[in-house]
Amino acid sequence: MSAKPEVGLVREASRQIVAGGSAGCLTTRDKRNHQPFCFAKNLGRGGGSHYRIQGLVEICLMHPLDVVKTRFQIQRYATDPNSYKSLGDSFRMIFQTEGLFGFYKGILPPILAETPKRAVKFFTFEQYKKLLGYVSLSPALTFAIAGLGSGLTEAIVVNPFEVVKVGLQANRNTFTEQPSTLSYARQIIKKEGLGLQGLNKGFTATLGRHGVFNMVYFGFYYNVKNIIPVNKDPTLEFLRKFGIGLLSGTIASVINIPFDVAKSRIQGPQPVPGEIKYRTCFKTMATVYQEEGILALYKGLLPKIMRLGPGGAVMLLVYEYTYSWLQENW
Repeated sequence: MSAKPEVGLVREASRQIVAGGSAGCLTTRDKRNHQPFCFAKNLGRGGGSHYRIQGLVEICLMHPLDVVKTRFQIQRYATDPNSYKSLGDSFRMIFQTEGLFGFYKGILPPILAETPKRAVKFFTFEQYKKLLGYVSLSPALTFAIAGLGSGLTEAIVVNPFEVVKVGLQANRNTFTEQPSTLSYARQIIKKEGLGLQGLNKGFTATLGRHGVFNMVYFGFYYNVKNIIPVNKDPTLEFLRKFGIGLLSGTIASVINIPFDVAKSRIQGPQPVPGEIKYRTCFKTMATVYQEEGILALYKGLLPKIMRLGPGGAVMLLVYEYTYSWLQENW
């Protein structure tokens, strides 16, 4: 008799992990029954490869925006002849000097981290939400705190991947001249180790970036979704959720970008080789503010919103539809 609840817990956790992992990918419609394509549903009929292809397509489409965002965040002064003047200028300069593949520098770490990262994000959110149910908190606060917890946990998983990715994205050599992902990671470990000066540098900034983003992202989405009435029309209901998700990703991006700028400065190349100017999160923010002004803490905001506004909506919708399908069929 005692085995049943345990099986239920394992199955529920498995649903959350699978649905969360699916949220890192674009979704399609199953042509036979018009339901969202999901990993668990199609695993038995070769759907796993289809799922991975979808995730790869999403990353390939969005990665150039991530490269441009990082470049904006690490450039210090507009008077630098190598600085980008606008979003269009950045795309033009990267294409002219580094070629098409310049937009795909550092793409392997996101490909490797995307599915486990999203699985951790949504699974831990559900677990923290469940734990907070034992405390007398309002639903609004519960969603926000659970989001904060999931972001902090997610940051632990992704930070080493971010260090490698940012370093590769900052490299302005042609694609063929820059080191491979594996050799660059080995180079970091050999010179600086695995700690907070090496493969985990910028850890506090990553904690802030993901913690604040998820707190706003989940808090805004679930609270607003509970306020706006459900629409009986499936298409309008989809648009309702997508609109709220879009706002969630956009607002979260605006609020957390100072942490993102600090992270890029710490993990990217230092202004003077051999000297560490950007070391800790809040000190880096203060330095950027003092030297470059308040707007410098919002560098890269436009490409970030272009990526995480719609991307945030897609993540939540894929998670919800996949999780709902798994509850009914698995």
